[in-house]
Amino acid sequence: MARPVLSTYRLQLRGAESGSAFTFADAENLLDYLDALGISHLYLSPIMTAVRGSSHGYDVVDPTTVSAELGGAQGLARLAAAAHARGMGLIVDIVPNHVGVQRPQQNPWWWDVLKHGRSSRYAAFFDIDWELGDGRIILPVLGSDDDVAELTVDGESLCLGDLVFPIAPGTGGGSGAQVHDRQHYRLVGWRHGSCGYRRFFSITSLAGLRQEDDSVFDAWHAEPARWFEAGLVDGVRVDHPDGLSDPQGYLQRLRRLIGPDAWIVVEKILAVDESLDPNLPVAGSTGYDVLREIGGLFVDPDGEPALTELCETAGVDYRAMPALLAQQKEIAAAKTLGSELARLCRCVVSATGTDHPLLPEAIAALLGHIGVYRSDYPGLTAILPAALANTRAQRPDFDAPLALVAAAIADGGQAAVRLQQLCGAVTAKATEDCIFYRDARLVSLNEVGGDPQYFGVGSAEFHHRAATRVRLWPHTMTTLSTHDTKRGEDVRARIGVLSQVPSLWAEFVARWESRSPSPDLGTGLFLWQNIFGVWPLDGRVSTALRERLHGYAEKAVREAGRRTSWHDPEAAFEDALHEWLDAILDGPIAGELTQFVAELAPHIESDILGQKLLALTVPGVPDVYQGTELFDDSLVDPDNRRPVDYAVRREALKSLQHRKMRVVATALRMRRARPDTFTDGGYQPVAVSGAAGEHVVAFSRGTDVVVAVSRWTVRLQGTGWGDTVVALPPGTWSDALAGVRHRGMVPAAELFTELPVALLERVDD
Repeated sequence: MARPVLSTYRLQLRGAESGSAFTFADAENLLDYLDALGISHLYLSPIMTAVRGSSHGYDVVDPTTVSAELGGAQGLARLAAAAHARGMGLIVDIVPNHVGVQRPQQNPWWWDVLKHGRSSRYAAFFDIDWELGDGRIILPVLGSDDDVAELTVDGESLCLGDLVFPIAPGTGGGSGAQVHDRQHYRLVGWRHGSCGYRRFFSITSLAGLRQEDDSVFDAWHAEPARWFEAGLVDGVRVDHPDGLSDPQGYLQRLRRLIGPDAWIVVEKILAVDESLDPNLPVAGSTGYDVLREIGGLFVDPDGEPALTELCETAGVDYRAMPALLAQQKEIAAAKTLGSELARLCRCVVSATGTDHPLLPEAIAALLGHIGVYRSDYPGLTAILPAALANTRAQRPDFDAPLALVAAAIADGGQAAVRLQQLCGAVTAKATEDCIFYRDARLVSLNEVGGDPQYFGVGSAEFHHRAATRVRLWPHTMTTLSTHDTKRGEDVRARIGVLSQVPSLWAEFVARWESRSPSPDLGTGLFLWQNIFGVWPLDGRVSTALRERLHGYAEKAVREAGRRTSWHDPEAAFEDALHEWLDAILDGPIAGELTQFVAELAPHIESDILGQKLLALTVPGVPDVYQGTELFDDSLVDPDNRRPVDYAVRREALKSLQHRKMRVVATALRMRRARPDTFTDGGYQPVAVSGAAGEHVVAFSRGTDVVVAVSRWTVRLQGTGWGDTVVALPPGTWSDALAGVRHRGMVPAAELFTELPVALLERVDD
């Protein structure tokens, strides 16, 4: 590859109709800054034509064109040319699993299918359930089934408010309801429980594509193929491949299409004990696994008992959390994804010629025992039979329906595929969109790719995983923040510090709860940590922060689904929640929060800098999510897609006085100066000895770079570093961050005099 991918910088593009445009032209204007920062590649959010006004681009409506809102094909070409002139390149996020159908008139493929039904040239493009009901495509988009009576005819379209649907040729006479009855689709209320097509998880506005069909693959990938043929793009990030019928087959076709040198990373969410299949023709994943490892390294295991005890004051038996997750999977399968479950059951019955009244329950229970997003990768073949065994052991009455499932999936046909696709959706809805909003022990662990049952990551695990990655996936992506993370990296780091002061935190929370009790203690324990995570150092709560916290709190309690939900909001509970939040922001507790954050500020900064340096230097290709080169207080989307103030960041890069900017720029520039060390160099833990040895994590990259970071610094306040030393490899080493030279056995107190991290490069021959 002419432009090796040494580092990436994620940009969230938006058109003007989104309200805060960031286009190809805006990205072009940042090239000088990103080049000076040390970035090798811009990493662009989806650039195909999305629903007008989309704030994220994952709701593509026309995959054959580059979004005109972003600047179109010419804008992309200009950006690529300007990047190439600086020796930089482009990586593009692609979304092959689904397209946006919220506005059918904007999606030519979907519009044609709705208009012509099975005779449409695009009928096979979508995963439509033609056997459901009367054979028409069921669209759950109405407030209720009765809204059909309110449909009106407007030329060749059926309309209801801002909903517009096509009218099939020759079927336009009569009232709106009469015309509706003659269409290839049937509009029903969203509470109806049926959907006539595979969705992205449970999102009705995103319809799944059948990339396993050659015609679909070729039509969809014509535009990405053009990018590579024209030399515009060096690689792609593949969104949610697990949703496809055959992820492995898809990635093999993609590799053949865009060439052997293109950098491909996949959004694969791995369980803690799951590894990426080494046979996949990709450079690696998008880094959720590394995010967990790095963040977990700074979680103090000594804090686990006290934080567990605090969590249980809300009436939670924390040991029961795994059982609760399994239960939530069953609920997600039966209710949220009931339409997909029903379709899978019909596939099982069709394949076996036999039905069973307990079949839906048995499949839902089976999904609760599968601990990965999908289990049909070659290295995971033992997972499904073990899940079948565990399900039967727990429910012997499921023996017969489980036998039907086993028979139906034996040939790897449609039933097997739908089971795997449903498994991923169920896992996401139960874990990321529910349990991660209920588990209130240490919420920084509740992250995509994480597992809060694992209280942090030990240095042995960290080193072993890094050493394995350098052998198997040296060019995988590493990251700390993405557009999907539940909290930004610095918010997680700050919350993680609570593991170092668990008893003190419990005292604060008890006092605050006695003075301003939350509407629900479990909710309160969850939100107190998030409030602490974003609390301003100066204690000044801006209008913007107030609105952001209210928005986050409402989303959090609805996702948790304990007292309120998206489908059935409980107004009284939510009103009480907002009143409680305002009481905190405007009352005396605010001052105590400010003081508490100030007391922990040095330790918070230490962990922020430590995890950032690790993310930029461990094996893999680091991504810097937009804006995170400075401290970032983002919460979950859409909060983490706010506009970034690049004027402030340009000034910070010039002066390098901001400690996080200094770490980021220094590490990225070193990567560019020593590409072989970071792309192909080895990884070796560096020995640390002495009384506070566990507070240092150090390693070498190749033969010319050593990285060292401190952790759990609260515990060092009383003792200091004492006799702790870091055993540097032979030679003379210069700290690129502090400008100090070291040799041999270096005292930790000396190594971390200026900063709590060190980035050393060998300077002798």
